[in-house]
Amino acid sequence: MHGEALRDGSTLGRFPSITLGVVDGAEVEATEPEESEESESACRQWLRKICPCCHPKPDDDSKDALVTAIDDDDDEGEPTPEKPEKPEKPEKPETGGSELEDLLLRVRSVDLMKSAQGVNRTKHHTDLYHTDAFIIRRGQNFQMGISLSRPFDPKNDKLHLILKTGPLPTVAKGTQVDVPLVESLVGGRWEAAAVKQEGNRIQLSVNSPATTAIGRYQLTVETTCVGGHAVSTHDPANDVYILFNPWCEEDTVFMDSEEERREYVLNDVGRIYYGTQDQIGQRTWNYGQFDDGILAICLFILEKSGTPPSGWGDPVNVVRVISAMINAVDDNGVLVGNWSGNYSAGTSPTVWSGSIEILREYHKNNAAPVKYGQCWAFAGVFTTVLRCLGIPARTVTNYSSAHDTDVSLTTDVYLDENLDPINHLNTDSVWNFHVWNDCWMARPDLPLGNGGWQAVDATPQETSQGTFRCGPTALTAVRNGYVYLKHDTPFVFAEVNSDKIYWQKNADGTFNQIYSEKKTVGHSISTKAVGSDERSDITHLYKHAEGTEQERIAVETACRYGSKAAAYSSSAAEDVSLKVSMDGKGPKMGQDADLSITMVNSSAEHRTIVLHSQVSVVYYTGVHKAIIGQDRTDVNIQPNEVKVLEWTLEYKDYKDQLVDQAALMLTLSGRVNETQRILATQFSFRLRTPDLSIKPLGKAVVGERMAVEISFTNPLPQVLKAVIFHLEGLGLVTARKINYGDIGSLATMSVTEHFVPSLPGARKLMASLDCKQLTQVHGVADITVAAS
Repeated sequence: MHGEALRDGSTLGRFPSITLGVVDGAEVEATEPEESEESESACRQWLRKICPCCHPKPDDDSKDALVTAIDDDDDEGEPTPEKPEKPEKPEKPETGGSELEDLLLRVRSVDLMKSAQGVNRTKHHTDLYHTDAFIIRRGQNFQMGISLSRPFDPKNDKLHLILKTGPLPTVAKGTQVDVPLVESLVGGRWEAAAVKQEGNRIQLSVNSPATTAIGRYQLTVETTCVGGHAVSTHDPANDVYILFNPWCEEDTVFMDSEEERREYVLNDVGRIYYGTQDQIGQRTWNYGQFDDGILAICLFILEKSGTPPSGWGDPVNVVRVISAMINAVDDNGVLVGNWSGNYSAGTSPTVWSGSIEILREYHKNNAAPVKYGQCWAFAGVFTTVLRCLGIPARTVTNYSSAHDTDVSLTTDVYLDENLDPINHLNTDSVWNFHVWNDCWMARPDLPLGNGGWQAVDATPQETSQGTFRCGPTALTAVRNGYVYLKHDTPFVFAEVNSDKIYWQKNADGTFNQIYSEKKTVGHSISTKAVGSDERSDITHLYKHAEGTEQERIAVETACRYGSKAAAYSSSAAEDVSLKVSMDGKGPKMGQDADLSITMVNSSAEHRTIVLHSQVSVVYYTGVHKAIIGQDRTDVNIQPNEVKVLEWTLEYKDYKDQLVDQAALMLTLSGRVNETQRILATQFSFRLRTPDLSIKPLGKAVVGERMAVEISFTNPLPQVLKAVIFHLEGLGLVTARKINYGDIGSLATMSVTEHFVPSLPGARKLMASLDCKQLTQVHGVADITVAAS
């Protein structure tokens, strides 16, 4: 039996490459199974004798050999290496494992040099982020070090980086990137080159293209050598955050002014304007884009959008996604809009002083929308997210901002037979102010000349491709009336430059166009100035000067694409004009409101006019709440006369009707009896509220407790109930609410708050007051904090 077992290996059809060779200098004998081994096949016994390490006895307690990434050569038919003689037990075949393990190139550690004060983050302008994460900007070189198990041999060793982002990373979609090691860097692509080597450590210089998708990437390192290949273990601490790069000329968000980059990317505090064009108010807003955890929350918002990360390299796409995600409609975005005046289920929109508290609440509650926001809050959060991700952005306020609901590119006002407004038909509206955003980028998807500032809006007004979002809309397209260019140019054009068309109802139910106003929409478009807290008027970027030929051409060009193109009418001679004005900054809350109505007869004939007036309480969005006064006056005006009529609204008539912004609208309409010409205008104004006074007490030093005194005088002859103060300041104090209680009629109060500053330098402390009777009350104090 034993002799029969010794046969040529070639006769073993299943193992043609294995020849029964010599082990310990003697021929290997294949034996018949013992009686005690009947359950074990002869083939299994033979394999166990040839390689007991791989095929131990069932009760063999020997441990498996270390498995590496090295391929075994036995399949190629190589003879098994000889072993020293150990007659009592066959020696396991030598695999060369220890030597190959020594040859195998393994990654011991990765050093991304991610200190905030290090070369990478300072050169990438990411040193302001309050995090230990590695944050870089695309299209720019960065340095990293890798410690290996042995010195790197450029002749025989290979190394490349692997970066993955998104739930299903793929090379084809750019969400998995294999970064090769090259001899010299070319630029404009993913590549790495060794720039320094000391012992087992190698330092790499790495380039990325300026089209890289932004986001959080998992980093691993793969090495290959004669001993095999190995891949480092993913360490979340070494994840790479890649942002847009306004400092890189190849990036579509490139901005060539360093002063503007400091303002529109790096400034974490700004101003937001509100009120009316004649009563411009301002408030400070904490953008806080560098605060701890905000970058992760911004990426969390992108992830919650459900859009593929492969599209996150295009800023046009990214801003459209964020525009939709800032509001909660459609997609459970960040903020729930509420203009009802009832905010009992959440926070009143006027209370917020910045974006941080809103974003953290959204993230903390696992993407449950935060209650509540209005346009300035949507815009403030939008600016935070855009700047955080590296897109230059600013918050913009448009006064007398039209809301066109039917793509007519006109703002339509419907009047009845008596020239009184038909409120249920007046779905178009003119907001006292509306706040949106501009972001800066090239527009390779549009004809040349449309790059630069783009209008984007996160306040849910109308849908764009089925989703509540708006933009990016090129300001040059808006300025010239090119409403056929994407995205949402007709809507933005109407906001800043639509004509207001008045329609009167006929007895048969039809309407005739009776009057048009050409200069009532889009005034004092405002944003914070670069490098200061002053207001910058950017109306000229959105429209040509009112009344110029260029402006009229832009309106005519746009209106040809509107749903009511026939409604556009050229200007006609008007011999009687009507204008409303007020003294100074306008009426104060708690006092009577006085306005002036100026009528001019430019003809050489006597004119008589029946003038109708109606004053309404409105939301700042122009939406009607209640009529609180109506009147009818007969006016006689002599040839070439200028007549001024005084108009007064008493406190008792409005005190129980006001809503959020204390906004009121006076509608005037009339007919010139001699010519049957129609006169009409609408004038919005607000009742000004007092500011909070914030006074620092003592010196401000990092790490040392300090105090501030907040004081306020109630302007109303009634008690303010359940007053809440909101306090916030970057580097000073995290957002906190102070339940103060009641403030008596016309009473003055003060409250002292303590906190410990955490960051040195010039800081802004903001406070706001909220109660049912009075809103939009706030204040700001500049505090310089000394280092400890």
